[in-house]
Amino acid sequence: MKLTIIGCHSATPRVNTNPTAQVLEIKNHTFLIDCGEGTQVELRRHKIKFSRIRHIFISHLHGDHCFGLAGLLSTFNLLSRETELHIYCPKGLKEVITLQLKLSDSWTKYPLIFHELTTKKSELIFEDDKVEVYTIPLKHRIYTNGFLFKEKENERKLDIDAVRKANINLAYYRKLKQGADVINEHGEIVKNEMVTIDPKPAKSYAFCSDTVYTESIVPIIKNVSVLYHESTFLEKNLDLCELTKHSTAKQAATIAKKAQVETLILGHYSTRYNGYLGFLNEAKSVFENVILAQDGKTLEF
Repeated sequence: MKLTIIGCHSATPRVNTNPTAQVLEIKNHTFLIDCGEGTQVELRRHKIKFSRIRHIFISHLHGDHCFGLAGLLSTFNLLSRETELHIYCPKGLKEVITLQLKLSDSWTKYPLIFHELTTKKSELIFEDDKVEVYTIPLKHRIYTNGFLFKEKENERKLDIDAVRKANINLAYYRKLKQGADVINEHGEIVKNEMVTIDPKPAKSYAFCSDTVYTESIVPIIKNVSVLYHESTFLEKNLDLCELTKHSTAKQAATIAKKAQVETLILGHYSTRYNGYLGFLNEAKSVFENVILAQDGKTLEF
């Protein structure tokens, strides 16, 4: 599982700070999460192949999370994209993008498929044989979702020497990988754990963009491998959280601790602060395993 932070700052983009966008590479998928202004330029800078992006997840319709989408879709078109593109987003974004395409006579030559979200309960929005994606209902000034990306359990590994010694027919190898006991060539039952090896644990990633502190998300993100949680403010500006519906670094760490996650990534920093050490220190006072997001930073888990 590989995460590239395209942008991790709040509000207006600046020369050295980009608004929210991330690329998650998981089980041969390349998912784009949010698409603030300038995302397509940063994707090029970090050598993310446009053609590999087939699913885009938009948390909410504030500009620093979606204003880069129209330009990216246009660029895909100019590059003669043919592969269909799925966009999972709040209801209303389809209307916005469709109007832009209509008035600019820029209809895409590739299939553009919107999956508009309205429910305030966690729901499964994408699934294949390797990955599941769920919404994480958040509490912001407008309708907002985070997203939970979960690898499905990996298949067991065959201990080939043990399999051969147990005289198991090749036809049963698939069942062994799926965890089943099988019958060998002599009609004897062979226990799965005797001839297979435990797989690597499945990983999960929870992206929680703009939100006020809410413990309602804790059961949804319980025990995830990695949690990205917005941390717009430091504790000295706690009073701004309720007004703007954002969180502090300490509040993000409290969520991480309650959800018993493995690793916390902080981001969506307000540009009012000079430096990020304060975010790290305040979060670490509650939860130890904290990473600071930085524009262009790549993390592998």
